[in-house]
Amino acid sequence: MTDEFKTPKAPSEGLFKDKGSKFFGYIFPIKNESEIKAYLENLKSLHPKARHHCFAYKLGIDENNFRSNDDGEPSGSAGKPILNTLHSFDITDTLAVVVRYFGGILLGVPGLINAYKEATKDAILAAEIETKTINSLVKISHDFDQTNAVMNMCRKLQLSIKEQTYDSRCGLIVEVRNSYIEKIKEELSDFWNIEIEVI
Repeated sequence: MTDEFKTPKAPSEGLFKDKGSKFFGYIFPIKNESEIKAYLENLKSLHPKARHHCFAYKLGIDENNFRSNDDGEPSGSAGKPILNTLHSFDITDTLAVVVRYFGGILLGVPGLINAYKEATKDAILAAEIETKTINSLVKISHDFDQTNAVMNMCRKLQLSIKEQTYDSRCGLIVEVRNSYIEKIKEELSDFWNIEIEVI
């Protein structure tokens, strides 16, 4: 499993128009489901006359935590295309909302699917997308005379040192992306008596 994911750095917005209807797309970085309600309520106060506030979100990297909502549009014509656009751009920890103002002409389900997809895409393209890593804290316990080897390994792998202790043995807590845990073990495999523990 990968230990990195893409997510928007900050909220962004886009706009798609079709036959008088306006579709305002919004993208928000989120960390959990509890943030979603506040964003939706804020958009409803910004767009009180809009007919629909359709949305989808994705959380985590295992592709299991997602949801979409058509908010009164025909089933599958709004939330699902929004969600599929998040999937196609391979971004997560993201809420996408499309606010629709009806222009008087029915677009039909294919037209709606396209409009919700395009409004979402427009907002994503306007966003600055960043790649983040999934990290763990690793404790390295070693003898004093192994300090240089451990510090050299930290520099080589560009590890972020969070804490150092000097008790009966030396200890180091580093924050490391998950795929580097095996690299730490490999780098220090020549030294006996070094303990490596994910905490």
